Amino acid sequence: MDGSNYTMVTHFILLGLTDRSELQIPLFVLFLLVYIITLIGNLGMIVLIWIDPRLHTPMYFFLSNLSVVDLCYSSVFAPKMLVNFLVEKKMISYSACLSQYFFFVVFVTTEGFLLAAMAYDRYIAICNPLLYTAVMSRTPCIQLVSISYIGGLFNSLTHTCGLLRLSFCGPNIIKHYFCDFPPLLKLSCSDTHTNEIVLLAFSGVIAFLTLLTVIISYMYILSAILRIHSAEGRCKAFSTCTSHLTAVIVFYGSITFSYIQPSSSYSLEQEKISAVFYTLVIPMLNPLIYSLRNKEVKDSLRRTIAGENFPR
Repeated sequence: MDGSNYTMVTHFILLGLTDRSELQIPLFVLFLLVYIITLIGNLGMIVLIWIDPRLHTPMYFFLSNLSVVDLCYSSVFAPKMLVNFLVEKKMISYSACLSQYFFFVVFVTTEGFLLAAMAYDRYIAICNPLLYTAVMSRTPCIQLVSISYIGGLFNSLTHTCGLLRLSFCGPNIIKHYFCDFPPLLKLSCSDTHTNEIVLLAFSGVIAFLTLLTVIISYMYILSAILRIHSAEGRCKAFSTCTSHLTAVIVFYGSITFSYIQPSSSYSLEQEKISAVFYTLVIPMLNPLIYSLRNKEVKDSLRRTIAGENFPR
């Protein structure tokens, strides 16, 4: 396409969740509350794990990193979304839009890797408890977390570089509240076929492998739990996995509903609701899931509030 026949887009307009003016302030208050709870919950989980030596175990090391990711993850969307509820022109520059997408993919991919690493940790703890200390020592834990971040960064760079080669020369209205991949492809005046293939090849394979790791881990865990003769023992073993399993179901369930649905039943409004869930609600829910369903975290929180000294 001849560059003299069109003007390159320098900014986009985000339509947001709704165009109904009477809902802007109530939604602002609602999502401000969600964001505040997310910040407090995840920061609280990070600090609690850091100051309590009893929580210095592989499981809580992964959990603290999950809280870091959730804290950053929600901050990619919430501030801009909250501002847009209060302004008339919901604009975002081209560079800010791509930056938002870049960090979105970094953190969502990293979260998927971390959930898989946590499933592997639970598998070793339940199926090979005698080897747990040796297998899940400090070095392997750091390596698994590093791989999670590197995988997120690599996946994000791949897709963001693909977006950088596209031209945007027509409509600049994104029918969403953030810069997601499908709406951006629809606005491009370039051939996006390669981008779609790369998305399927990289993100699809990563999602499949991380989810497969979780499924296989829990198949072995379930088999090991069923071999325990005592009902109390089975309950105790499975209780160590329920928080993580809940987080996995919520995370993959919302993303699957958003991205894997037949085109005939596709609804933009339903997709927005699903996106709100995996971009803003899940980072808020994760610390609540792990604190409300975890006796060790609740005991640590109680001791902290009571001002008790932690053993060294």
